[in-house]
Amino acid sequence: MILEVAVIVLALLWVVTLWQFRSYQRRQRDLATQQATADAERDRRIKELARRLDTYQNGSVQMGEDLLELSALVAPLPEKLAQLEQRDPTSLSFNQAARLVSMGASVDELTQSCGLTQAEAELMSKMHKG
Repeated sequence: MILEVAVIVLALLWVVTLWQFRSYQRRQRDLATQQATADAERDRRIKELARRLDTYQNGSVQMGEDLLELSALVAPLPEKLAQLEQRDPTSLSFNQAARLVSMGASVDELTQSCGLTQAEAELMSKMHKG
């Protein structure tokens, strides 16, 4: 009888151990699935961030190149401004008057805005109306 009880107890222990082992395996499999999902999401985010970083870097490089271009365009402006300031002020008035005539300015507007005489304004108007 003791032998039968021992066999039954051992069988029960074996069943409980087997059940715990299967439960442990299921939990491990679930954890592995969750970990794989989290890893895939992390990898997707890393790729997205890397793509965005590349975009920002390319934008920064492009801005740097554009700034160099603008710098090259702006560099001669102080010298040109100085040259314009040293030019004959009357020639500037005539250039401005020609521009205004091409935009449709009247003789009166030319005399007021450019400081031309009535005759000069009429001449400019006739010359540049074409």
